[in-house]
Amino acid sequence: MTPVIVLTTVGAAFDVAALARELVEQRLAACVNVIPQVQSVYRWQGRIESDTEQLLMIKTVDERVDALQSALLSRHPYEVPELVVMRMDDVRGPWREWLIDSVR
Repeated sequence: MTPVIVLTTVGAAFDVAALARELVEQRLAACVNVIPQVQSVYRWQGRIESDTEQLLMIKTVDERVDALQSALLSRHPYEVPELVVMRMDDVRGPWREWLIDSVR
């Protein structure tokens, strides 16, 4: 099992607490960090937009990413949700074991 971090953003008003708890309860994530008030600048439908969002850093393993994606897409408020998966190839020790055990 390879630890990964999955990043997604949601609107500033979206209730992320329930989503984060659900992902951990379902063992799709070992931990979800919520970083509030991230300022995002992006192109959408031909215009440059700027919004305040929340960034979710979801720690899981590569084997759980497909199920995590399905769960996220079913509850995500955006038409085109961001889903960035970053491998953590050099994670060692007790934290790595905790992460893997948490999603088993």
